[in-house]
Amino acid sequence: MQPVARHEYRPDVSFDGGDLDCGNGLLLLIRKHIDPLPRGGLLEIRSTEISVDEDLPAWCRLTRNELVSWTKEGKQRSFLVCKGSLEERGKVQEAPAPAAAPAAIPAASPARVKPRAEKIPAPAVPALAVMGMGSWPRPRWVVEAMHGFVEGRLDEAAFQETADDAVRLAIAAQEKAGVDVVTDGEQRRDSYASFVATRLDNCQLVPLIDLLPLVDHPEDFEAELRALDVPADEVRHPGVFGAIARSRPIAGHELDFARSVTSKPVKVSLPGPYLLARTMWMECLSEQVYSSREEIAADLVRVLREELADLLDGGAAIVQFDEPVLSEVVFSGAKNKRSFMCGALSESLGPAHELGFARDLMNAVVDGFDRDRIAVHVCRGNWTPDESVALAGSYEPLVDTLSAMNVGAYLLEMCTPRAGEMEVLRRLPQTARIGIGVVNQKLPQAERIDEVAEKIAHAIDLFGRDRLLLHPDCGFATFADNPICSHSHAEQKLTVIARAAERFRI
Repeated sequence: MQPVARHEYRPDVSFDGGDLDCGNGLLLLIRKHIDPLPRGGLLEIRSTEISVDEDLPAWCRLTRNELVSWTKEGKQRSFLVCKGSLEERGKVQEAPAPAAAPAAIPAASPARVKPRAEKIPAPAVPALAVMGMGSWPRPRWVVEAMHGFVEGRLDEAAFQETADDAVRLAIAAQEKAGVDVVTDGEQRRDSYASFVATRLDNCQLVPLIDLLPLVDHPEDFEAELRALDVPADEVRHPGVFGAIARSRPIAGHELDFARSVTSKPVKVSLPGPYLLARTMWMECLSEQVYSSREEIAADLVRVLREELADLLDGGAAIVQFDEPVLSEVVFSGAKNKRSFMCGALSESLGPAHELGFARDLMNAVVDGFDRDRIAVHVCRGNWTPDESVALAGSYEPLVDTLSAMNVGAYLLEMCTPRAGEMEVLRRLPQTARIGIGVVNQKLPQAERIDEVAEKIAHAIDLFGRDRLLLHPDCGFATFADNPICSHSHAEQKLTVIARAAERFRI
C-alpha cells in the first residue's frame, strides 16, 4: 500500500509510538489502545521508525485488522488501522475515549504488598488425598467477562464479581465429586501461566498472533501452531515493558475467596520460575528492560518468593509450581528449536543447561519455606485433546532434576502412555509425597472405577499409601478459551478417582 496525502477517515483513538519498532514495545502499545475499541473502531499510530512501514502491515494481515491508509511526511508516519474490517465501521455506535499510554518505558512501581497481619494455619492434607490439578472449565459468561476485562471493556471490580460466581460453581462441583483438596479452578485466569501479566507491574497480555511477526519465518511458525491445534488468535502471551514488580498479590486474592466458600484444604497453583523465565524472556521484547534471561529470572524469583510467603501465611494447604516446559527441554527432539509448549517461545540452550537452570531457580524460590506444603507439577502438554501432538517420554531424563528440587511433593502426569512407566519415580526422594495422575483429562469418557483402583494399588505398592496423592494428569482447562473437557466430564473424572480411592481408606 502506498502512502496518501491525508487519511479519509478520522481516528477514534490516536497515540504516538515515537521511534519504537514492532519488536521494541510498539506492539504492546498498539494492543493497549486497540483492545478497548469496538469492531470497526479506528486507531491512528504515529511513528518515526522506518521498519514499521513493513512490520505493521504484516501485523495487520496476521491479526486480521485492516490497514486503512498511511501517510508519510519526512520521518513522521501515521498509520490508520481498523479493528477488524472497515465494513464493520457502520456498526460502531460510540467510540471510547482515548486511553492514556506513554510511549516511553515506565519505571517499576516501588509499591509492595504488605505482609498478612496474622498467619492462618493450613489444614493437613491426608494420605490418598484426591484433588484436581488446578484449572476447571470456565462458564461461557465468565470467559466473555474475562475478554472484556483484558481488553479494557469491563472494569476489574465487575470482572472479579463475575469470577466469584464461577469459583463458587467450580468448588461446589469438586466437593460434590468427593475431593479432599479443592482449587478455585483458575476461573480468574486466561491461562494457567500468562495470567501473571494481569497481576504484575509492567506486564501486559498480548495475543500470541501479535508476536508472530517477531519470530523468524512467521508464516512457518503460524502453520506449526495450526498443526499443533493452537488457537494463536485466542491464546495470550505475557509481554514485559518495564522492570517486573509485585504491588498486589498474584494469587492471594484467589486463595482468600476460595477459603471463604469451602472448609476443605485449598491448593493454589502458580507458574514455576523456569516456565516464567522461558515465557516472559523474548529477545525482541524483553531486552529493552533486561540484558539477559538470567536477569529477568532474578526478578521473577523475587516476586514468586513474595507470593509464596503470602500464600503460605494465608493458609494454602499446598502451593503447586507448574513446570511443564521441563518436558519440552528433554522431549522436543530438536536443540534450539522454538516450540509452543505451554507458551514458551524463547529458545532453549540445551537440556543440561536448561535443567540446571530450572533446578536452581526452583530452589531459589522455595529456600527457607516449609517444603511439605510446596509441590511441583510436570506434564507433557495440555493445550489440545489430540494426544498425537503432545510430547512423549519417560521421566528418566527428568527424575534427577526433580529429585534435586527442594519440594515436598511431585504431582506428575502418569495415566497417559506418553508418560512412560511409574517405576522410575521410585528414584524421587523418600521424604517427598508422590502425586500420580490416575485419569486422563483428555479422554472424552470417564475411566472405570476398577481401572483407576488398579493404578492406585500399583502406586501404593511402589510408594506406600501414606506418601500417595491422587489427581488427573493435568488441568481440565489449561487455557480458558480452549478447555480440554466439559464441566460435567471434569466432575465425572474426579468422582471416579474419589470412589476408587475409597477402596484404600483405612
